[in-house]
Amino acid sequence: MLRLTARHFAACIALCTGLVQAASASEVLIADAKSQPESLTVAPGGVLIVGSASTPFIYKVRAGSTTAEKFVDASAEGAGTFFFGMLADATTNTLWACQLTPTPGTTPVKRHTTLRSFDLATGAAKIRWDLPGENSTCNDFSFGPDKALYISDTANSKIYKLPAGATTGELFLEDRTLYGIDGITFLNGTLYVNNVFSNNLYRVPMDAFGKAGTPVDIWMDQPVKGPDGMRAANGKILLAENGSGKISVLTINGDKASVTVIKEGLKTPTAVEPAGDMIWIAERGAGKAVSIPMPK
Repeated sequence: MLRLTARHFAACIALCTGLVQAASASEVLIADAKSQPESLTVAPGGVLIVGSASTPFIYKVRAGSTTAEKFVDASAEGAGTFFFGMLADATTNTLWACQLTPTPGTTPVKRHTTLRSFDLATGAAKIRWDLPGENSTCNDFSFGPDKALYISDTANSKIYKLPAGATTGELFLEDRTLYGIDGITFLNGTLYVNNVFSNNLYRVPMDAFGKAGTPVDIWMDQPVKGPDGMRAANGKILLAENGSGKISVLTINGDKASVTVIKEGLKTPTAVEPAGDMIWIAERGAGKAVSIPMPK
């Protein structure tokens, strides 16, 4: 028979309370309804990190909390600075972020884009690399099997690659079908990207040397609208549809995909992040991060 000491009993109560708090923290207002959380990621310990597309701040929400705290302040980077992609890398204690700053006096507006990294615990600045060109859109990223960071550039139809340990990115692929590239993820070692302009999904083949081939269109059995952030989980792809307010699961079978909607009625969902038995969603139109159960 198992006997619990008072200390063990108290520890169990604390653990259970923490789990209940984490499970109940299904909706978090990020600063205010106008914060426009574009992307989010989960750091060790269940810390939620959320970027803002309307302010120069990155926020964090501690596990079990419903209060967003400022974590990174980029207000000194220039007027109008904001953030897109967020990705935590626990192995290197690094937060990766896409920082965008409008170029003053340009019509239509051009944006100077910088890939940045920060200490995942303190928010201290680490690496920064400016994407090439006068106008770029660092949007999102994913780690490949080679441990390199693959970065989507929406405005320039490009994917960049930052090799493991490097501080400067290199062009991985440029293709006109990628004009509007947004979400990017690896599933079972294969790279998939979507196009927020054309509502398409592509597989990017690679040869034995890691060189990219021509993107292959993946036929989906029902239309998606405004495919945005996506992440791999449990052998499938989670997809945020910013144009329809939906979160979908994509089951890939060769060059075809089955689309299953698991959440509707959201206000401009732009990112998804698997976290154990939950999925966190950036609901940009509501200024919130919300969570839903991971489908079985």
